[in-house]
Amino acid sequence: MGEKVNLTHGKISTTLTKLALPIMGTSFVQMAYNLTDMFWVGKLGSNAVAAVGTAGFFTWFAFSLILLSKVGAEVFVAQHIGRGDEEGAQNYARGAIHLNLFLALVYGSLLILFRHPLIAFFNLGDPSVSSMAVSYLAVVAAGILFTFINPVLTSIFNGSGNSKTPFKINLVGLATNMILDPLLIHGFGPIPAMGVIGAAVATVIAQVMVTLIFIAIMATSRDSFFKINIFRRIETERVRTIIKLGFPVAVQNGLFSIIGMIIARIISIYGAEAIAVQKLGSQIESITWMTASGFSTAISAFVGQNFGAHKHGRIIEGYKSGLRLMSFIGLGSTLLLFFFARNLFGIFLDEPATIELGVAYLRILAVSQWFSTLEISNQGAFNGLGKTIYPSVVGVSFNLLRIPMAYFFSLNLGLGLNGVWWAITISSVFKGVVLFGLFYVKVLRKYKLQGSFQ
Repeated sequence: MGEKVNLTHGKISTTLTKLALPIMGTSFVQMAYNLTDMFWVGKLGSNAVAAVGTAGFFTWFAFSLILLSKVGAEVFVAQHIGRGDEEGAQNYARGAIHLNLFLALVYGSLLILFRHPLIAFFNLGDPSVSSMAVSYLAVVAAGILFTFINPVLTSIFNGSGNSKTPFKINLVGLATNMILDPLLIHGFGPIPAMGVIGAAVATVIAQVMVTLIFIAIMATSRDSFFKINIFRRIETERVRTIIKLGFPVAVQNGLFSIIGMIIARIISIYGAEAIAVQKLGSQIESITWMTASGFSTAISAFVGQNFGAHKHGRIIEGYKSGLRLMSFIGLGSTLLLFFFARNLFGIFLDEPATIELGVAYLRILAVSQWFSTLEISNQGAFNGLGKTIYPSVVGVSFNLLRIPMAYFFSLNLGLGLNGVWWAITISSVFKGVVLFGLFYVKVLRKYKLQGSFQ
């Protein structure tokens, strides 16, 4: 099961689709993790959803640190395998793992030490909500090592062209989480009801399971590439190169999560129900961006291998093929969120007032779904070429604009909570349009003029 796949040959649409579907499946698995937690936590009420959602901002920020090693692993593994340098690809994979483990230990320790002031920042008002959030964060932080390592191991497989294996492994983790969530959150027989702590424990156990399966498959693989000895000395030069590539993406995602926290702080004046709507609504909306992110990863791996093999025409055709498919997904998501907003929110919550707030959220965010797929698809293409700075600058610039826009729309224009949602939507539209324009100018037009973009 653990073997590389060459993406530099074969029919482009078929190759890209075969690579993309398992990666998109892995993204759906991650989305299902979150929605499973929200489904069972939602049975405890809006306060519990608000608590888990607030603590969840710090696992969201953790992904920014993960990207430092994940992007480098994906791109450098793909590019070196594309040029036939298996040893170089393995060395970069090892460097990414070393960096990832170090970041996990530091970040996990900080979360445990400062969990109380971190949650206090959100000014939740209700002491019971704050207490639940602190407890949830403590458990998640204790198992953060596994949360960090699994995406990087997944990216190593994806960069090598093998996207099926991580999909199957993550599917086992999802099944574990789905079984444990109701048992630990609500209790069953001799198992006591643990509430939001049960959701955290279920997630950590599932992540541990995924890590152990990854290790077992890599250790027994017939492909020597996956037999990565992490106990060899740390190659600081490779680690620096990985950080250099991943840094713009990590900064973009990190600022995105910090901006999300500030937006949550703005929303907190509208009560715990508003925070619950933001958290749950973003998880439902992830139908779009998790799908797009999965395809973006596939585009990145495809572009990376073909860039390493100097097959530039194949890159352009793969990019166009991916963009066409993602357009259908974006339009489908728009229709789903707009016309089925009430049905989607009703799956998770029973409180009519909160559901009404959620319907408004989804219908406003529906406007930006196609543009979100446009942004994320172009980000994957840029990353595969090693040009991570362009999507990062675009993402950071327009995400920062969300803060003054949210204040202006909600307070100055009197739109209230809906003004915050419109700020998110409008910024997403601009990100998609501008990043596509940059890819056209920096890559597509250059290829048309020169037949190359090195």
